Amino acid sequence: MIVTLIAAAEISWWIVLGLALSTRYLLRWRRTSTVLLLGLPAVDLVLYTLTVLNLRGGAEANWMHALAASYAGFSVGYGPSLVAWADRHFLYRFAGGPKPLPAPKYGPERTRHEWRVAARTVVSAVITLALITLLVPLSNGAAHVGTFTEWYIRLTIVAVVNLIVAGCYSLWPKEPPAGVRVEHGRVAESGEPAEKAQDRA
Repeated sequence: MIVTLIAAAEISWWIVLGLALSTRYLLRWRRTSTVLLLGLPAVDLVLYTLTVLNLRGGAEANWMHALAASYAGFSVGYGPSLVAWADRHFLYRFAGGPKPLPAPKYGPERTRHEWRVAARTVVSAVITLALITLLVPLSNGAAHVGTFTEWYIRLTIVAVVNLIVAGCYSLWPKEPPAGVRVEHGRVAESGEPAEKAQDRA
């Protein structure tokens, strides 16, 4: 059952996002689009609520229940940036918007980008672990901390690794190859000025 709920939530999330962007740029219904975007966190909330109910109903706790909780954590940490990414690409492909800039690769811009990624990862990990922990008392004993031990370890490792990577870029900023012209952390196109930098993360 949990596998079905997770798959349904994942599909629903992208359907809602697609509808939100379509109504915004193709139909020009900005208010409707905003309402749909606000509904994205509701998808993860519904999934988590159903997960709790599943455990309270006597289901044996397993890693899939933790995975369901991780969707809510991911949505909080990475949701806004993922929506912004989809928005830029939809605008470019279907509404004549500017071509999205890639993430910066060099210099202080790359360092700031890595710290933003690390911050999102830490937020996602903290929210996920908090929700997993809440499954224990909410499930009336159906869930046990030991069942989710690997999630505590893995998410902590992922968060620490991201922080270390960002720290390394702070200590040793990535420099472009010799002779390569870089503007705002991105390789400038030969013979043409680079597009004005925007915060794309």
